[in-house]
Amino acid sequence: MIKLIASDMDGTLLNEHGKLNEEIFPIIHKLKEKDILFVVASGRQYYNLKNKFSKLEHDIPYIAENGSYVVFKNKEMSSSILDKATTEQLLEQGRRLQECEIILCGKKGAYIEKGHETFVNEVKKYYLKYEIVDNLNEVNDDILKFTICDFKGAAENSNKILHPLWKDKLKVTVSGKVWLDIMNKDSNKGVAIKLLQEKFNIKPEETMVFGDYFNDIEMLNSAYFSYAMENAPEEVKKHARFYAKSNRENGVLEIIKHKIF
Repeated sequence: MIKLIASDMDGTLLNEHGKLNEEIFPIIHKLKEKDILFVVASGRQYYNLKNKFSKLEHDIPYIAENGSYVVFKNKEMSSSILDKATTEQLLEQGRRLQECEIILCGKKGAYIEKGHETFVNEVKKYYLKYEIVDNLNEVNDDILKFTICDFKGAAENSNKILHPLWKDKLKVTVSGKVWLDIMNKDSNKGVAIKLLQEKFNIKPEETMVFGDYFNDIEMLNSAYFSYAMENAPEEVKKHARFYAKSNRENGVLEIIKHKIF
């Protein structure tokens, strides 16, 4: 019996245009009636996620910033904060990368230094609350995640530079075509799912998860009913027991309707 269902957003629950299928809202309502907890698990900012699901009549748990921030009923369940010295080192290194921009992802909002149109348009997709500041070193917030927007391609550019430098100390993850996320080692979606499993006394065999990218791997490993999207890279699919149709074909909703109702 399934008691928890968690889904990634981009490339998974959202379509290729970044839109939610409106059918998700009555589905979540039906899941609640069956005492099944629906969880959003994303690299997106908490405020962005909360806004996306503002039509819900009740609250759901949000795993935001790739697991570094978990909120339920407007209360923080967990957070993992980068220390200031580490953040300053990352800023120094990030500023040397070509065709890359930096986002500091904090509890109160996201922060950027540059406001050119192409970059800001990318930021707006994932961050509802953001601020352009003069100096990221002077930001006064708890920093959950250090993010690179890499217009040369995160996997082939910034990841190859920063991953070898930080792999032993931090979690460095390619989260999208142009996105590289760096967090504390104890931060990922899988750790966040386990937190919810423990809190609500739910077993991995009672958990269903959906993901499509490298930042979903730990989450896929946290559940027996692990679904990789058809549009996922083959390396990611290896970590899933099952497959769902692509996000263009509403794969998540189709599986839930077929397996739960």
